[in-house]
Amino acid sequence: MSTLRLLLGFDYGTKQIGVAVGQAITGQARELCVLKAQNGVPDWLQIEALLREWQPDALVVGLPLNMDGSASEMSARAEKFARRLNGRFNLPVHTHDERLTTYEAKGERLRGGQSGGYRERPVDALAAALLLEGWLSAQQTA
Repeated sequence: MSTLRLLLGFDYGTKQIGVAVGQAITGQARELCVLKAQNGVPDWLQIEALLREWQPDALVVGLPLNMDGSASEMSARAEKFARRLNGRFNLPVHTHDERLTTYEAKGERLRGGQSGGYRERPVDALAAALLLEGWLSAQQTA
């Protein structure tokens, strides 16, 4: 963990992929952007540009497990996305259980007084920040 300073987190989805940036020192993350995806396939050039700009030490991909902890079709797709990130960019890629992060992100948006539906104000980047903070927290207690 000590060699990790800056990380990018990804909330994988078939239409959108939320991206967040986080720091291991503070254990905090913030929203960065939402990338469009075509049936789960991102624009790899956009991801490459983000990696060039931020130069993260590692990447974290949210794993959307079922509520009982079992794998889902989406978690299998997220794992494939994580493997592709690793293969394309040769960076360490970790996965993290992201159950309820989208639900929590939607709640935060409402508590923050931000109105508008999910289409107008997607929460994918906020969900990415929450899962990245969860991963960072788990590393500190490990």
